[in-house]
Amino acid sequence: MNKEILELDGAIGGGQVLRTALSLSMITGTPLRIHNIRAKRSRPGLLRQHLTAVLAAAQISTAEVEGAQMHATTLTFRPQAVRGGDYRFAIGSAGSCTLVLQTILPALLRAAEPSRVHISGGTHNPAAPPFDFLDQAWLPLLRRMGAQVELQLHRHGFVPAGGGELEAFIQPSQLLPLHLTERGAITGQHAQVLLAGIAGHVGERELERVGKRLKWADEDLHCTWLDHSHGPGNILMLTVACENLTEQFCAFGQTSVRAEAVADRAIEPLRQWLASEAAVAEHLADQLLLPMALAGAGSFTTTHLSEHLQSNIQVIEAFCPVTVSCTPTDKALRVEVSSRA
Repeated sequence: MNKEILELDGAIGGGQVLRTALSLSMITGTPLRIHNIRAKRSRPGLLRQHLTAVLAAAQISTAEVEGAQMHATTLTFRPQAVRGGDYRFAIGSAGSCTLVLQTILPALLRAAEPSRVHISGGTHNPAAPPFDFLDQAWLPLLRRMGAQVELQLHRHGFVPAGGGELEAFIQPSQLLPLHLTERGAITGQHAQVLLAGIAGHVGERELERVGKRLKWADEDLHCTWLDHSHGPGNILMLTVACENLTEQFCAFGQTSVRAEAVADRAIEPLRQWLASEAAVAEHLADQLLLPMALAGAGSFTTTHLSEHLQSNIQVIEAFCPVTVSCTPTDKALRVEVSSRA
């Protein structure tokens, strides 16, 4: 029996709505039509990384697709069964490899066969979680839920040149509920700067700012120089390990933006998170909701209800037999996923 097509408005939430909807369409077998894709963004419609995510989803689920073209604002997606296997996807720009991976990974966990996925493009992109965030913050939590996934970074890729490569090895896995209401005591911290084709003093100034404002010791401050062919590119990553999870806050160097200002862009959200009682910060909250919905239950505390989180909730409740509740507490927001079945 054919399922009725699910209609979604993609105007709010940007590419997040598209990615979550594609994931859940494949997992549930529900055909999807999404309108007004990224309508409120400065460049509406499908960009290259979004198009690659659509084509990747179509390939692993043998889907029928209408509207899979650059700048399209309406997309129809009719999936069949998801198949594991050996896949290679090339974005053809510095579009985010990590966002393409996050679109297809949940579905490949449900496949009958293991998968190896190679994606080329941008691994460190200002509009997406960098590879290190997935590897150090997001993926360890998925593993605690039961996901058997390994990641490898073969080459860094920055905006605008791209050229990065990552690979994922995915075993079929059943996700289990996870509850993250407290982050626990801090067990470690470090700042990491990556420089590719950028003067060394830029990274030194970023780290000096971190040390001064966060009072981190010199042994917590690290700078890595990549081959200039990987750039130009510069990213600062602030990583805090706690008893129950690891969080990471990132900022990218930009032309005409002082190194100190770049550092502040990572420092401020980190300080806001530390001042709250939230277990996870904004971006990790966005990316935990879907796995918890697939597990049928879960909860976490976060700093606030972001646009991405709100739009994610709407898409998930449209596809899945779960309810997502958001309850303010003194210094956090408690988000809880519970089954409607």
